[in-house]
Amino acid sequence: MDDRADEADHQVRRHAQADRLRLNGRARNFLLFVALVSCILRGISAYAAADEIQVYTEELNAPGQFGLEQHLNYSIRGTQVPDYPGQTPPHHVLQLTPEFSYGLTRNLEAGLYVPFAITPAGDTFLNGLRVRLKYIAPRQNDEDMFYGLNVEVGRNSLRTSDSISTMELRPIIGYRDAKWLVSFNPILNLGLAANVSHQPQFEPGLKLTHSVSEGLRGGFEYYGAYGALNHPLPSNQRSHSLYVVADMAKGGYDVNFGIGRGFVNAADTWVMKAIIGLPLE
Repeated sequence: MDDRADEADHQVRRHAQADRLRLNGRARNFLLFVALVSCILRGISAYAAADEIQVYTEELNAPGQFGLEQHLNYSIRGTQVPDYPGQTPPHHVLQLTPEFSYGLTRNLEAGLYVPFAITPAGDTFLNGLRVRLKYIAPRQNDEDMFYGLNVEVGRNSLRTSDSISTMELRPIIGYRDAKWLVSFNPILNLGLAANVSHQPQFEPGLKLTHSVSEGLRGGFEYYGAYGALNHPLPSNQRSHSLYVVADMAKGGYDVNFGIGRGFVNAADTWVMKAIIGLPLE
């Protein structure tokens, strides 16, 4: 009996060690991939884009599951003129933002953003911290529509925002089947600092993709800035950006890659973005 118990205990330890090795290997490969993409992007003469360029869908971590997404964004061509005193001109700056997440329940997920900016000279700046809470309404197994809400609050650096404190309300409305995914985020951004307007700013996002093959989807993402919700900007003063995107999922990794073009009053004319996801199981 003791020999069988020892053998069983040995098997458990061996499987646990194998699981740790697999996780360490995946984490190492993930970090190497992030470093490679960073080096490629750093080699491009570019301007910094926003630290998060993403349309939210119904995807959530399972209860008790940790996740990590690495956001990397560059503006290939854009403005070099600060929008307000104290803003750092974004010329040749890499936006690199880890996003940590944790599944609280089947319908609720918490997240933490840690946005960094790296200059061509190698200087690294922490540009604040943001936390979020994402809710997706319960659905039947055969239900294709999804609904939810993401609430995000954070502290920012004046290098990137004229409001030290901000809040984002992001409704999530979408549809997914075996072939198609469409998700609409009618986002409201609010500055909370005393020296800025507290009027909600309407900044919609839309994602449309189609399945190309197993683990690969292609399509478009749209982002707009329409001004204050109660006093929208005239159509010739709104900004629009359209991205061609690819979503890839393989071996536990999820990658969103896109090239975007800004129109009308967009601050950035051409933008490259990547989101690299690794579930920390």
